[in-house]
Amino acid sequence: MSAFDPIPCPILVTDEGGKVISLNQCLLDLAGGALADWATRPMEALFPMPSRIFLQTHVWPMLMRDGRIQEIRLQLLAATGNRMPVYVNCQKTSQAGVDHYTWLFFITFERSLYEQELLAARKRTDELLAQTIENERYIRTITDGIPNMVAYWDNDLVCQFANQPYAQWFGLSPQNLFGISMATLLGAPLFKQTQPHIQAALAGKTQEFERMTPAADGSTVHSLANYIPDRDASGLVKGFFSVVTNISALRQADTAIRLSASVFEATSEGIMVTDTQSIILSVNQAFTRLTGYRSDEVVGRNAKILNSGRHNSLFFHDLYAELRASGQWKGQVWSKRKNDQVFLEELSISSIHDEAGTITHYVGVFEDITNRWDKEQQIQRMAFHDPLTDLPNRASFMLLLKQLIAIASRETRQIALLFLDLDGFKAVNDRWGHDMGDHVLKTVATRLSEQLRDADTAARLGGDEFVVLLNQADSHESVSKVAARLIAAVNAPINSHAGSLQVGTSIGIAVFRNDEQTPEQLLKEADSAMYLAKKAGKNSFSFGLAKA
Repeated sequence: MSAFDPIPCPILVTDEGGKVISLNQCLLDLAGGALADWATRPMEALFPMPSRIFLQTHVWPMLMRDGRIQEIRLQLLAATGNRMPVYVNCQKTSQAGVDHYTWLFFITFERSLYEQELLAARKRTDELLAQTIENERYIRTITDGIPNMVAYWDNDLVCQFANQPYAQWFGLSPQNLFGISMATLLGAPLFKQTQPHIQAALAGKTQEFERMTPAADGSTVHSLANYIPDRDASGLVKGFFSVVTNISALRQADTAIRLSASVFEATSEGIMVTDTQSIILSVNQAFTRLTGYRSDEVVGRNAKILNSGRHNSLFFHDLYAELRASGQWKGQVWSKRKNDQVFLEELSISSIHDEAGTITHYVGVFEDITNRWDKEQQIQRMAFHDPLTDLPNRASFMLLLKQLIAIASRETRQIALLFLDLDGFKAVNDRWGHDMGDHVLKTVATRLSEQLRDADTAARLGGDEFVVLLNQADSHESVSKVAARLIAAVNAPINSHAGSLQVGTSIGIAVFRNDEQTPEQLLKEADSAMYLAKKAGKNSFSFGLAKA
């Protein structure tokens, strides 16, 4: 139960991060649910998207600067889905060194955004005027202190009272306004435009309307006027109160909010706004399209809901460190959709600061680049892999050999290079055609890979030439055993639609001995050793130069 429950208007208490601490029964009746359902939730959940954006970009910065706001126009989101126009007041308080924010909402009951006067101020003004009309000094003290333009017109449309803001608007003093006719003050064009509302007010009907009003300095502003009939004890209308508010700034803010909301929703990139604890405050339609999550499924939850598990904690530590240091971070991140599908996003994160320079929010903008990444990977694979056998090609193999030679030059490590040339392959190709030849090459590639450790590599140089790179070859005997296994594997019959085929292989072996050997020299040595094996009768292996 809230201490504010007896108050018949919605009241909310939050911490400095906008998380709900308490709300009264009036607000619960509007928003739905129980107090426990709202505890620690972000207050943005009470508002539709345009109001959320205005809260984040305008209201909170003003609160951080001034410690209070007055009569800000927003909308509350009812449990029914309806949007309830309200005016918002908020006051910062501190207890035991902890800041709290008490939000007071006045429901306006109008049909569209920014169509009515500030209800709370109007209500206070109306009540004060009705109770103290006979006491000029008290009325003057009260009404001169409010920002609204207040005047009282009798049945003859003669001004009986005007507060200081009203008089200043027309460039006169309150004393000069007393006794002036409305037609004289407004001028013929504006008086004619306003006359239907005047007649309705004198007939006892409260009027509320917007109009463009000229000021004494020659400018024209957007104003909201309220004409409130004043009745005597018998119920007869004896005049009306005029309460006018300059809403030009609100209209400009409304336009800015609508534009921001339109851009927010219309952009093709996904957008996510979080607080400094990575709690999601709002997302756009593109976010839903790209991730599968609706707004109501992620607002109030931590952004780690999108974590794919492909990045370690150090990655995110560095990300936020750069974000705090520079205010921005750009890069590629693997994320996870609602259906658990992992995708790659191009992500840009920007920090939002208040006027004191403190980070208050983060805004992330991203797009799905998975298809682009797949194509790049495919192109890269084509550049470094043999398209027929999918083994590394010559370029990839030579790069790996260069890296291993560099490592072996620094460490106590031996590497061996085996150069394989198929025996009998030309006969198969000539008799059965290239399709059969391709089948044989792919079969041989598979068999070579099956005979090797994960640390070893098989590659195709071209034609019927293959190479095997043994990382950390222990001895001459171990290399010889590998060569014997490879010969046996290649010699095994190959099944095909034409029946059983068979090819053999001759292997030349070169062992890395010193850091002056280049990859090209090692490959040439193995190639020369292979020809020695062929001369020795094929289906055999031979070491080049010195043995391991």
